[in-house]
Amino acid sequence: MDFSQLKVLYINCTLKKSPAESHTETLMEVSQNILKKENVSFETIRLIDLDVPAGVYPDMTEHGWEKDDWPSIYEKVSEADVLIVGTPIWLGEKSSEAQKLIERLYAMSGETNDKGQYVFYGKVGGCMVTGNEDGVKHCAMGILYSLQHVGYSIPPQADCGWIGEVGPGPSYGDTKWKDKSINPPVGFDSEFTNRNTTFMTYNLLHLAKLLKENKGYSNYGNSREAWDSGTHWSFENPEYR
Repeated sequence: MDFSQLKVLYINCTLKKSPAESHTETLMEVSQNILKKENVSFETIRLIDLDVPAGVYPDMTEHGWEKDDWPSIYEKVSEADVLIVGTPIWLGEKSSEAQKLIERLYAMSGETNDKGQYVFYGKVGGCMVTGNEDGVKHCAMGILYSLQHVGYSIPPQADCGWIGEVGPGPSYGDTKWKDKSINPPVGFDSEFTNRNTTFMTYNLLHLAKLLKENKGYSNYGNSREAWDSGTHWSFENPEYR
C-alpha cells in the first residue's frame, strides 16, 4: 500500500501549554511512528498554545475578539486528508479545548467544496483519548459523532485510547510515580491500546486513500448548492392522507 500522497493533521486538545508534557501527545506519537514508516506527512497542533477563542464563527475578530488564530489553523485543516483529534479525559468528558475545536469546525461546516457539497466531505476523521478515569468510549462517541455531523467520514475502529485505574495514578507514558521508576513506560505494554492505535491509524489511511483516489463522494444526491437551486433528485414527501 502507498499512502505517501496523504496528509494527516493531529490536533492535541490537552489543557497543558507547551513545553509541558502531554500524555495524549505521547499516545499520538505511537500513531505518528506508523506514518513515518509509511511515508505519510503529518503535523501536530497543540490548540491551547494558540489564540483560539470560543465561538461558532469562522473569524471571531469579526465578533468582538481582538485575535483569532483559527483562520490559519483552518488552512491546515483544509489541506489535510485526515484529522485526528486528541484529548484527555476530565470529569468523564473530552477537554474544553476539544469542545472548542468541535465548535470552530462546526463554524466552517456550512462552507461548500467545488462540488457544492459541505466542505469536509471527502475528509476522514478519528480520535485518540487518554485518562485516569472511565470515559474513553464516551469521549470518542461525542467526538466522532461531531466529526461526521460536519461532514467527515469515519471508518471502522476510528478511535483509540488508554485508561488508567480509577483515582490518582500514573498516566500514559509516565516513567516515574511517587519516586518509583516504571519500566516500560505506563501503557506501552497495553495490547489493547497498541492494537487499536495501529488499527485506527491504518483504517484512517485506507479510507482517506479511497476517497482521494475517487475524488471524494459523487455530488449526486448530496450537493447543498444543487438542492438550493431546486434539484431534489429522487426526494418526494409521502402522499398526503
